[in-house]
Amino acid sequence: MLRMESDTFDLLDLQLLSALEMDGRAPFSRIAAVLGVSDRTVARRYRRLCAEGGLRVVVLRDAARLGEDQWMLRLRCAPDGAAVIADALARRPDTYWIGLCSGGTEIACITRPRSPGDHDDLLLGKLPRTPSVVEIRAQQLLHRFYGGPVGWLPRFQALDADQIAALRPGPPEPGPARLEPEDAPLLAVLERDGRAGYPELQHATGRSESALRRRLSALIASGAVYVDAEYDTAVLGFPKKAMLWITTAPGALDSVGRTLAGHDEVAFASATAGPSQIVVTVVVRDTAALYAYISGPLGRLEGVQHVEVTPILRGVKQLTYRPAR
Repeated sequence: MLRMESDTFDLLDLQLLSALEMDGRAPFSRIAAVLGVSDRTVARRYRRLCAEGGLRVVVLRDAARLGEDQWMLRLRCAPDGAAVIADALARRPDTYWIGLCSGGTEIACITRPRSPGDHDDLLLGKLPRTPSVVEIRAQQLLHRFYGGPVGWLPRFQALDADQIAALRPGPPEPGPARLEPEDAPLLAVLERDGRAGYPELQHATGRSESALRRRLSALIASGAVYVDAEYDTAVLGFPKKAMLWITTAPGALDSVGRTLAGHDEVAFASATAGPSQIVVTVVVRDTAALYAYISGPLGRLEGVQHVEVTPILRGVKQLTYRPAR
């Protein structure tokens, strides 16, 4: 179990973040009742977390549930070009996470092309013609071991079993998850602000509040979309992040991925097609903790053959938006 270390935020802030990670559209009144505080306290803490902790609630398509392709791009760039290229990528609607890595000469980026044309435009068109791009590696994400609707904050165990039961949405409905063309304007708003009110959603879609409530509930229940909370992990005492590119024996791929999913340091883990078999994002307190993890739990893991570590210097895009610098 991880322990929070912060001079600015306390256990209630961590509990609020944990509640929002479970159900980011839950009314403040319900969260307040579960946490045993007033509505005003929750609203005040929420505003402070947004202003000082980088908190943002968004609704995301679950590409894994929808059967959509996702790619992890690694771009090696000239030192004076990486930041400019990362900012340009951040403006694209098909990029969902971008980080500057390895001393500022490498960009890591998750892209979810909405069509084959988007994929070809980026990988075969724009990037190869960009002079500052020295090398492009594109690895398709094959299977998510950890991340997505399951966030990092449960590692802290800030909520007890009763609180989790009171906040947790129901399980996904059986059957395939799917989106319809008329969902596009609804999701366009919610990708910017996952807590947008129904009057704003009505204005954007032209649909009644009751119809919107039913459709959004159905999308979430089916697993087609999920509500996510993004925040600066530094406010919890964990400012360092790194990406690990792990090579495994083919027969050990699944067992290694499942084991990694249980490590406290791991915020995201996915099997990939490419030079490495697993890509992992880890969140730690400092470089000493990163070394301890690589040389300890990861280093002792049977089936791991090689690990490449790329520290993340700065997040350029988180989920669907660019954080304030």
